Amino acid sequence: MLSRPKPGESEVDLLRFQSQFLATGAAPAVQLVKKGNRGGGNTNLDQPLLQDRRDVVTLDNLPDSPPALVPAPPKRARPSPGCPLPEHEDPEERLNRHDQHITAVLTKIIERDTSSVAVNLPVPSGVAFPPVFHRSQERQGKSATSGKRSIFAQEIAAKRASEARVPPVREVVSTLDPPEGTASCEALTPREQGCQLPWGSRGFQGPHLVTGRGLGSQDAEQEAQTIHEENIAKLQAMAPEEILREQQLLLAQLDPNMVAFLRSHNRTHEQAAEKATEQQRPGGHSAEVTGDKPIVPTSAREPRQEDDPDPGAPALALPVTPHKEWVHMDTVELEKLHWTQDLPPLRRQRTQERMQARFNLQGELLAPDVDLPTHLGLHHHGEEAERAGYSLQELFHLTRSQVSQQRALALHVLAQVIGRAQAGEFGDRLVGSVLRLLLDAGFLFLLRFSLDDRVDGVIAAAVRALRALLVAPGDEELLDSTFSWYHGALVFPLMPSQEDKEDDEDEDEEHPAEKAKRKSPEGLLATNLLPRLRYVLEVTCPAPSVVLDILAVLIRLARHSLESATRVLECPRLIETVVREFLPTSWSLMGVGPAPSLHKMPCATAMKLLRVLASAGRNIAARLLSSFDLRSRLCRFIAEAPQEMALPPEEAETLSTEAFRLWAVAASYGQGGDFYRELYPVLLRALQAVPGELSTQPPRPLSVQRIASLLTLLAQLTLAASSTAPEPSSDAAGAGVSATPSSITWTQVSGLQPLVEPCLRQTLKLLPRPEMWQALSPVPTACLLFLDAYYQAWSQQPSLCPGDWLQDMERLSESLLLPLLRTPTLGSLWDSLGSCSPLCNLQFCVRAPEALPSLVSLGSTGGHPSLSLAGSASPFPFLTALLSLLNTLARIHKGLCDQLAAVLAAPGLQNYFLQCLAPVAAPPLTPLSAWVLRHEYHLQYLALILAQRAATVQPDLAINAALHHSMVLALLGRLLPGSEHLAHELLLSCVFRLEFLPERASGGPEAADFSDRLSLGSGKDSGCGRGALLAQACQDLPSIRSCYLTHCSLAGASLLASQALYRGELQRVPGLLLPVPKEPLLPTDWPFLPLIHLYHQASDTPSGLPPADTVGTALRALQWVLVLESWRPQALRAMPPAARLARLMCVFLVDSELFRETPVQHLVAALLARLCQPKVLPDLKLDCPLPGLASFPDLYASFLEHFEAVSYGNHLFGALVLLPLQRRFSVTLRLALFGEHVGALRALGLPLTQLPVSLECYTEPPEDNLALLQLYFRALVTGALCPRWCPVLYAVAVAHVNSFIFSQDPKSSDEVKAARRSLLQKTWLLADEGLRQHLLHYKLPNSALPEGFELYPQLPPLRQQYLQRLTSGMLQNGVSEA
Repeated sequence: MLSRPKPGESEVDLLRFQSQFLATGAAPAVQLVKKGNRGGGNTNLDQPLLQDRRDVVTLDNLPDSPPALVPAPPKRARPSPGCPLPEHEDPEERLNRHDQHITAVLTKIIERDTSSVAVNLPVPSGVAFPPVFHRSQERQGKSATSGKRSIFAQEIAAKRASEARVPPVREVVSTLDPPEGTASCEALTPREQGCQLPWGSRGFQGPHLVTGRGLGSQDAEQEAQTIHEENIAKLQAMAPEEILREQQLLLAQLDPNMVAFLRSHNRTHEQAAEKATEQQRPGGHSAEVTGDKPIVPTSAREPRQEDDPDPGAPALALPVTPHKEWVHMDTVELEKLHWTQDLPPLRRQRTQERMQARFNLQGELLAPDVDLPTHLGLHHHGEEAERAGYSLQELFHLTRSQVSQQRALALHVLAQVIGRAQAGEFGDRLVGSVLRLLLDAGFLFLLRFSLDDRVDGVIAAAVRALRALLVAPGDEELLDSTFSWYHGALVFPLMPSQEDKEDDEDEDEEHPAEKAKRKSPEGLLATNLLPRLRYVLEVTCPAPSVVLDILAVLIRLARHSLESATRVLECPRLIETVVREFLPTSWSLMGVGPAPSLHKMPCATAMKLLRVLASAGRNIAARLLSSFDLRSRLCRFIAEAPQEMALPPEEAETLSTEAFRLWAVAASYGQGGDFYRELYPVLLRALQAVPGELSTQPPRPLSVQRIASLLTLLAQLTLAASSTAPEPSSDAAGAGVSATPSSITWTQVSGLQPLVEPCLRQTLKLLPRPEMWQALSPVPTACLLFLDAYYQAWSQQPSLCPGDWLQDMERLSESLLLPLLRTPTLGSLWDSLGSCSPLCNLQFCVRAPEALPSLVSLGSTGGHPSLSLAGSASPFPFLTALLSLLNTLARIHKGLCDQLAAVLAAPGLQNYFLQCLAPVAAPPLTPLSAWVLRHEYHLQYLALILAQRAATVQPDLAINAALHHSMVLALLGRLLPGSEHLAHELLLSCVFRLEFLPERASGGPEAADFSDRLSLGSGKDSGCGRGALLAQACQDLPSIRSCYLTHCSLAGASLLASQALYRGELQRVPGLLLPVPKEPLLPTDWPFLPLIHLYHQASDTPSGLPPADTVGTALRALQWVLVLESWRPQALRAMPPAARLARLMCVFLVDSELFRETPVQHLVAALLARLCQPKVLPDLKLDCPLPGLASFPDLYASFLEHFEAVSYGNHLFGALVLLPLQRRFSVTLRLALFGEHVGALRALGLPLTQLPVSLECYTEPPEDNLALLQLYFRALVTGALCPRWCPVLYAVAVAHVNSFIFSQDPKSSDEVKAARRSLLQKTWLLADEGLRQHLLHYKLPNSALPEGFELYPQLPPLRQQYLQRLTSGMLQNGVSEA
């Protein structure tokens, strides 16, 4: 058998196959039949086909070269052999004869003569013309050969078949006479019609079930008709009751599927008969019914209900009745038609069962029992169809719809839900967090996928949802309003502060989905979000709202961190697109109304994006200025006044404001000074126009912000005019910071002060008018900060005479500042500090309801209360700027210090300090609290530094020194990252300032000694007096300060960056983005830091040698802790007494000799006495977690081991060992001593008189731990515990064993009862008479006695009887055993 050709075989192979086929002589599989002419037919059909006439292709006759590409000769038609052409026929006549075109037909039309024909009007009819065809009229009995013929063709065929087969009605009636008793339907009453039998209701033309189709004979139809007639005869001979009985019998015997098939077949013929009857009624003929099927009686129709799949279920009430003739309704599936029903009644919630949250199209949460109309579009066909609204799950499902409008609608609703959730509108009506649920469900990736959609509407909705998720509604407004505050341009990065180190190590291998849940902005950046946003901006040219949303998202990403800002800057063509499209230097005029597009139009948000990017670091700012031609754009938008720009007024004001701020940010790095000379006239003109703008009634907020930004810019330019160039730094932190000198000279900025000072005077006149003052308060704040920078830069000019600026400072103080300090309205500002302070009102620091660690935001919803730090009535920005100016003047001009320090005597400031020192919980560290507290700490720091300067100049006139010192200590423990310079300055100049310890000169040491004598009593020796120790500590304050400056040193790079920011060293400023505020700069136990460092150094030293100057470091730290314990106890309030006790124990763990030093022993004894005071002792809790300590039992075990090894019976060491053994503390500590370190009992020789706490703390309540009681008894019996070398624990053990052996608690277990009897028996049989007497006759603890307890002269009667019963039982048992 020959194989078929395969792919790849050439024509030569095909010819070879043909030759092989011809050689075999096989018959071909296909025969070629040539059809004849259509007209004459094939004349050779009767001739047999020749098998040898085949089409054979040979290569012999083919030319070697291909034919030339020339036109082929015209072909002549060859007549077919069956239809030869006539010889003498004219072709034109032949064409005319066979022409069938419409023109040939119209030329042969002959009009009919209608002159004698009567004209009749058409008869009105109720039937439409042409007749409307309905699918229900289609024939039910379609033939199997109908195929795919059209409905029209099927109807024509059916009509022809019916005309050919069915005789007229009258012929049927005449040929088939009905039997007797039959009548027409019209002749019967309705009751008779209902009971009509089959043979009386219809005639029978032929069988329907038995058709004879399967019979092979030619008389099959006749045979079937014969059978049918026999069946009819049998039915006519039977009574109706017999018919029904036989019918029931057949139904019981037949297969239910067969019965259902027969009934469906019967129903089909019934419907056809009914339709035929309806068609005959309009004609008025009253003929007998000759349908194909008989009418079934009512009793026979009832069993049809068995066809339903669930007879017990209620019928489905549908608004329309489905027909099988409808499209796709051949098989009616009722379960799929439930959605067409009316909505079920709303289920009222009668229990506390949680229900699924549902939202309307505006993102509002709908109540579970709300009943809304259906035309609102909130009802659907999912779960709980009766409830209006969409759940989050359904909205997620809708975002994956194939209909773009549904995807856009779902994203829009989700954006609305997120916005309302962040605004706190849901409150406690929802269980859990909406944002957390969305992020866990992968909402970020859903948005990212939606951004890749091809439909602009879906992209716009996705961008809006992304903005709603990432950008808090009021964060940018809050940050913009505080840009002109004291260091207001410095902000914390909006990134998570609490990060797991293990997660950071595996960050590279982390899946983007998990990373997005933990760090949402970083997870988005990992999905190539920036290139997609660039594509949307550059290619799709979206609507203005989409552009603003994208810019807002980019601003949020830039605020996340320095790395994120760098990625935004380095995204290919992103910043180029923003600058080119939204910051053009020329644009066409805008018409009235909103702009149809923002492309090629200046946009203030785009300028703000550049400003936020520049705030991230000086290198980014330099790249923006050099690579994107921002110089020309800044000049363009600053040189022209806002009212002259061809832009809407609000947009022009905002654009000018952002241009000033961008320049101010660049100037804070010492950049952008090269075009100050070009814009100097513009700045002067703008500054001269400020008084006129301030006089506008009412003040315009945008104009006020623009003026404040202008003054902030001038302040930064003035600082840049300082001629002191910093020396190059050799460390890594300063290596990357350029130290190029500024291009601005002092002469270029010296003329600004005469223009700014009148603006300040003008606004200060409005201080008595609260409404006007609140509206214009940013302007005087910025004026004061400008004057601060002006005098700071002036004092650093070496070529100028110092007398000039000193004289000008005196003039400013006498003419402006001192009268301002005496103004009563300024006192009202001081009084309002407490009501606006977030430190005194912790509700201002509460975390936002939907705040998530992965989505960091300030949680600001806009519209802050007026009485808050960021509110319109807040006194913080103005008073902070005023204190900054006063500090600068006091630092430069010492003679003005005492006059300017009069501001510290304001009652409102003193009350505010007292509120800050109140014993309240520390504010939670949230992004918003870190931001607002940083501004509040600025005011406190400036006030305290001014108080320190005043105390240094006039020590005797220092007022409220103790209050100020307490505030210094509190502020030092609260400062956040970014304020390293402030903490360093406080440690250097305020914390250890002798002037801030007025107790030294007012009898403080003597009062301490007197207090100790009262508390300790005359019978106890307190060692060296605490007063002498405090006096010595005051003398050693310089050494104490140097010790703490060494051990509380801050990170070098952070300290240098902070110093550059606060000192105005612009060339050293790395960026305006502060470190992440994970925790305060100094821990709460910072007074114990030197001791902790000594402990860690000793633990890390393998040789065990103590660090250098160990005694001096420990001595200075203990001295300072004693000062704080005695005179500033509120400074240690954050540390529980147990944590302080643990730090004291570190002194004994450093080495084996430190605790033997006499000064150290005196200081530790004094501190231990402070911890054992009756008012402090109840707060000593060793069972709760302690800050900075993993486990106190582990520390105590190490302490016991060290005590056993090196103590040699040191009483102070022993007192610290005994203190945690009190009965109220954990039994684990006592088990560690009596179980694992029982040898330490020989060294615990502390006398009862030197016990720092009462002996009852160890003996009450009775011990209930059976294992410890047995250890007590064993130590007593074996002699490991005796009164000679361990009197305290001997008395404790005797008391607990005596209480246990004589206790008679009926609730005790059998094991305890048996142990009690055993210990009592062993006690009765003790050979040591003294121990036996103590254990049996113990009465009460008494530390005044040598033994430490009192004894009964004789046992009480109850104990005596109990002992006799036990001993008599022992004797009886002994006799019985003998």
